[in-house]
Amino acid sequence: MLFFDALLEFSQENCLKLAKTTSPSLLLTFMPMPQRVSLPPTPNHLETTVVNKERELSWQVASNLLVSFKYAWAGISYAFQTQRNFRIHISVCVLAIGLSIFLHLKAVEIAVIGITSGLVLVMELLNTAIESVVDLTVKQTYHELAKIAKDCAAGAVLISALVAVLVAAMLLLPPMVALIVSIL
Repeated sequence: MLFFDALLEFSQENCLKLAKTTSPSLLLTFMPMPQRVSLPPTPNHLETTVVNKERELSWQVASNLLVSFKYAWAGISYAFQTQRNFRIHISVCVLAIGLSIFLHLKAVEIAVIGITSGLVLVMELLNTAIESVVDLTVKQTYHELAKIAKDCAAGAVLISALVAVLVAAMLLLPPMVALIVSIL
């Protein structure tokens, strides 16, 4: 009997070690049957004042087109209120389009700057969504795959932002230099 008690204690210690590095569902499969208990709920640190009752039923299919736009606007609003980089990208987007209008660029060139800037904003929204889903999944624990997902999403935003800067520089710098030279 002493051997089985030591074995049970050893398996409990290993389960506790596994709990620090393994997902909860996988952990439950390794625990001995009498030791299986449901994991305590952890407080959701992602809930902020931005996420309120209007998002309570967001898991449901929108009943009409207006409700779909309401949910889309709620996502944009959430990103604007909580994501510093989203606000920075919006500011740079407005600046680039304003500068292109001021410099009298062709409509196609303004459209290209608008499209590339819009793609950066879309990538930032997708990055926010991916980070939220990953945080929801792993809660407050570290997981290497969660890090990879977040890093790849952030890398996608970085690449789109660099491309947008390159496009804006190619279109804005020549008329800007011409304007500065004409003033001097």
